[in-house]
Formats: sequence, C-alpha cells, structure tokens
Amino acid sequence: MHNALLILPDFALILLGFALRRALQLGDHFWSDLERLIYMVLFPALLFNALARSHFDFRAAAPLVACGLTALATGIGLGLLARPLFKQKPMVFASQFQGAFRYNSYIGLAVAGKLYGAAGIAAMGILVGTMVPFANLAAVWMLARHGNAHLLRELAKNPLILATLAGLAFNAAGLELSAPAAQFLGRLAEASIALGLLAVGAALRLRGNSGDHLPGIYFLSVKHLAVPTATWLAAVSFGLPSLYFHVAVMFAALPTASSAYILAVRMGGDGPGTAWLISASTLAGMLTLPMWLMFIGP
Repeated sequence: MHNALLILPDFALILLGFALRRALQLGDHFWSDLERLIYMVLFPALLFNALARSHFDFRAAAPLVACGLTALATGIGLGLLARPLFKQKPMVFASQFQGAFRYNSYIGLAVAGKLYGAAGIAAMGILVGTMVPFANLAAVWMLARHGNAHLLRELAKNPLILATLAGLAFNAAGLELSAPAAQFLGRLAEASIALGLLAVGAALRLRGNSGDHLPGIYFLSVKHLAVPTATWLAAVSFGLPSLYFHVAVMFAALPTASSAYILAVRMGGDGPGTAWLISASTLAGMLTLPMWLMFIGP
C-alpha cells in the first residue's frame, strides 16, 4: 500500500498535463516540441546518469532482460489472437495491436525513480533500452511488410538505446563522473520526470474510438492483466532479487506508449483508434499499476 500511495503524485502530474493542454491552449506544436526535447535530450540524460553511477550486478541483469522479453512475447502472442475481432480491417488491427505490448518509458522511469531511487532508474533503464528494438520490430513488422531497412536506421539513432549502451559501457569500464558532469546530468534528469509526465497527460485523447470497443477491451486486458501475470511468474522462476523483481513486474504493468500513435499515423494506420487505446491504457494504468505494486509487496 505504501508504494502505491507514493506514485499518486506522478499520476497527478499526468492529470495536470491533461488539464494544462486544454486550459492554456498552447497548441499541438508546443507539446510535440516538448516531447521531442524530452525524448532526444532529457530522458537520455536520465538513463545515462543512472546507469553510469549505479552499482548493480550485471549477471543478475540477464534474467531481468529475460523477464522483459517474456512481457513482450506474452503481449505480442496474445495480441495476435485479436485479429478476427477486426473483421478484415488489417491496418486498424496492426495499429491497435501495439496496445498489447508497447510500454510508456516516461511513467516507468518516473515510478522506478520515485520508489527505488537511482538503482530503480538503472534497472528500469536496462529494460527500457534493451526492449526498444524488439517492441519496435514487432510494431513495424505488423504495420508494413518492407519496413525493416528504415527501422534498422531508426534503431541505430534511437536516443534511449544509445544512452543505455553508453551508460552501461561507462559503468563497466569503472569510470566515474566528475562533480560538474554529475550535477549537469542530474539537473536534466530532474527536469525529465516532471515534463515527461506532463507530456503523457497532454497526449490523452478521450474520444476517437467510435467503433467496436471489444478489441480495445481485449488489448487492455492483455496489457494490464495477462502481461504482468506472465512476467511475475517468470520473475519467480528466475529467482530475481527484490529490486529487479519489482522493476520487472512494474515494467510489464506500464501503460501503452504514446509513440504507438505516432507510428500508426506515419504508416497510414488508425490514428484516432490508437490514440483512444493509449489514453484508455494510461487511465487504466492509474488503477492497475498501484494494484500490482500492492500485490508484489515492499
């Protein structure tokens, strides 16, 4: 219960972002530019800072990554079963299929940092960075038959992957950040959490899915119930230590990423339906993520 209550301020920031977008009328350009700043600069700084400074067991990270792969594989496998619900609308299915397995890195890093400090951010950073290629491959594979070449170029430039690799390499080399560098990265990291959560709230869309809601309900059930359950079982079987155990289940229980909407629109998919699904997943996560935190205990 204590952990669940600690993350309430983070969800309050999401709701504040939703209210600010409508109250201040700053426009789409402001929020899209803000999200680009967070994605390209602030969150990579947060990841590198946490991974470079934390002391963690690299051997224990292998089963942690395996749990992350379990989460993705469960979401992808169960998501594929929803194809018959879309009645020969392949692009609508391909767009909303992402809701079964993609994850919101902003919320994950914010909650991990709030509950477990730099060590939590480092553990979540390992999952976020290593799962990005697999999640993107699955999403693009379903949306386009010939997207692999473009995807590989995008992955090579992905700031979250680059920051994760750089932070792990820095840590493995036994290097230490100088005081000015640590303070500089720390300031960027602090800004990333609040602004990232505000951006999540600003992206909420409560309208847009005027069709059959059954597929959306199915995807939400997969993402918020089946995927965390499978990951919990995997974490138990691997015997993960407490911190990695908690972070693995938390990762699995995260809402769907807002980037699913961007990808769907860019590739000619169902933008409105995907935006509704992401928003519904974010709101559902405000209930289910605290429930999973209470379930796995302190």
